[in-house]
Amino acid sequence: MNRTTLSLIAGTAALAAVTGFATLNQPDATPADTAQAAAELPVERTSLLCPSPSTSDLAETSYTSFTPVTKGTDGDGTAELVAATAESAAATTDKTGDKATDKATDKTGDKASDKKKATKPVVAPKAPGTPAVGETSGGETPALLGTAGGKFAPGWTVQETTEVAAGSGRGLQGVTCTAPDTEFWFPGVSTVADRTDYVHLTNPDDSAAVADIELYGKDGALTTTVGEGITIPAHSSEPILLSTLTGEKQEDLTVHVNVRSGRVGAAVQALDEKLGGDWLAASTDPAGTQVIPGIPKDATAVRLIAYAPGDADADLKVQLASPSGLITPAGHETLHVKAGMTASVDLGDVTRGEAGSLVLTPTDRSVPVVAAVRVLRGKGAQQESAFITATAPVGTRASAAGNSAKGSTLSLTAPKGTAKVKVTASAGSGGGTAASQTYTVKGGTTQEVELPVPTGLKGTYALTVQPLTDTPVYASRTLTATTEGVPGFTIQTLPDDRGTVAVPEADEDVAVLQK
Repeated sequence: MNRTTLSLIAGTAALAAVTGFATLNQPDATPADTAQAAAELPVERTSLLCPSPSTSDLAETSYTSFTPVTKGTDGDGTAELVAATAESAAATTDKTGDKATDKATDKTGDKASDKKKATKPVVAPKAPGTPAVGETSGGETPALLGTAGGKFAPGWTVQETTEVAAGSGRGLQGVTCTAPDTEFWFPGVSTVADRTDYVHLTNPDDSAAVADIELYGKDGALTTTVGEGITIPAHSSEPILLSTLTGEKQEDLTVHVNVRSGRVGAAVQALDEKLGGDWLAASTDPAGTQVIPGIPKDATAVRLIAYAPGDADADLKVQLASPSGLITPAGHETLHVKAGMTASVDLGDVTRGEAGSLVLTPTDRSVPVVAAVRVLRGKGAQQESAFITATAPVGTRASAAGNSAKGSTLSLTAPKGTAKVKVTASAGSGGGTAASQTYTVKGGTTQEVELPVPTGLKGTYALTVQPLTDTPVYASRTLTATTEGVPGFTIQTLPDDRGTVAVPEADEDVAVLQK
């Protein structure tokens, strides 16, 4: 087998390891035509995993699935979300401690019923370009395993949004369902008395996955043995209570999930007795510069948490990209992060009535870090919390599902230069016509844009963000809902949807395979 054939096989194997993959299926094309088509192909299959939304009997959860219309796809394809088959009773007993026996009894009592429930789709979209919605209620909703193929795969996104009327974690909780991967970083978790934080690990595959959970605090790694070698059975999900992994109580920790075998989806649910709760998504990969977009203009308190996973300390310049440009928060010009340790700082009401984004850059040499902020809105007993993690740029395109006519906000920031961005509001889940608008975001600023709304909107709609210039653009979407006077909110970042895959050396490799 020659070198060029090997390179195509290696490239295809690498693509299959991420959220989706592309195949080359044009044997009759000329080498030149094939090279042009293969340079950027739509993803043909992808997976998304949604964690179990809540243990509260008062929880009301909606799932919104959306695939933007993508050129180059054919007329075939499907997408669906089905319940994970079961949680492992043994693993739950070892890792979480409480209510494991009852869960084991509930989940093994009727295997036929469990299998039937696992195969019934919670959401089954009918066409790209139009959102599909499913709903559940109560506290026993399982994690969901999602697969999409054909025309539904490129850019597929699913939003999980939960309203909890009272109790720990009350308020609005939201998370973008994640693609399976082998490594995740979560700066901003806690093991203090008022917090109940779970890391949810969901395995979509036919064989068990094995993962390690490591905790890093202000003085370095926390001692834990039960966080090693956690088994997540096939087609199942495990919620791991972080306070059972260590006896240390610290307000700001960083969780590192490292998958030894297989792959999982991961998200952290952070529940507070007094300040509500929300999901903490994984930070983007460690890097010297990080952007945390879309801090609400009415934020009453912002806490920055950062971690340096390498062997060198990081010194970061802290700036706020405001609507008028980059500014340095008084008294918080820099943040020193020691190697292997978590650092945090209270920035107060740093946005001061205007939406903003944090931009972290190295003051000297570049040292990789991960970062997130915890945001509070409201005052006193009416406070609610949410998290924003550092994210990658929008890239070619990104989408956010689950928007309503009121209560949705989009923030765009372009730290390195002026950018033009096209924002499209899809048709509604119950009817309506898509609408688009183009915005200019000046360099170093954050713009909270007035969203286009579908004409004749019925139900929910999705937002698609497409940069029209080469300048990097970062984005986040905020959902708000007031329940019994509490200003509930949740924020999701919008990285590239990875709807297409570039195939390296396609012209040479395909030509060889056709001989």
